Amino acid sequence: MKQKRAPTLEEIEAIALETLERLPKRFRQNIEGVIVRVEEFPDEDTEREMELESPFDLMGLYRGVSLGHKAAGDLPREPDMVFLYRRPLLDYWCETGEELAHLVRHVMIHEIGHHFGFSDADMEALEAAADKGDGAR
Repeated sequence: MKQKRAPTLEEIEAIALETLERLPKRFRQNIEGVIVRVEEFPDEDTEREMELESPFDLMGLYRGVSLGHKAAGDLPREPDMVFLYRRPLLDYWCETGEELAHLVRHVMIHEIGHHFGFSDADMEALEAAADKGDGAR
């Protein structure tokens, strides 16, 4: 049996960026400037802040201010960022057998949904559009 190599940080980032490209145009234009970072695990401050029992408990995180809470006169802030955590993603991937690209897309869209202030139902609709590759709209 041939053993599979675990995807690198860069390979997971490529899946995440492809997900953004597949979003409908009306969403893509509102995520310009959102930074995507893939790291091995959440940092210790995030672990404490999120009260994680284990660093494997968090696959992704949005840090920023959702669009609905931004105003033109706001003072400059840190950029909006989406973090994906490679080791928790890989752990979940191995446990469930779910396709890695689908898992990364799901987590990425969930975190981008926080940028828009979306409900879970809104996020599901966005994920369905991205899965269809409905980027023209």
